[in-house]
Amino acid sequence: MDRLIEILEALKPGVDFRSEKALVDDSILDSLDIITIISEISDEFDVTVSPDMITLENFNSAEDMFNMIKELENGD
Repeated sequence: MDRLIEILEALKPGVDFRSEKALVDDSILDSLDIITIISEISDEFDVTVSPDMITLENFNSAEDMFNMIKELENGD
């Protein structure tokens, strides 16, 4: 989770990614940010985020993103 937080903080400094639960709902992240995050996640965690995984539920918080990464790593 710490590495994911580092990636997110590099993209959007000043956002409290550990507690924020509405990154997309509150327009903190936009579509270009999501594309950048997907690329970083793919490179850092060696996973492929398929188009059907690009949902509000997977990107509204760092915790949601981390849970998605764990699922992808486990092949679920």
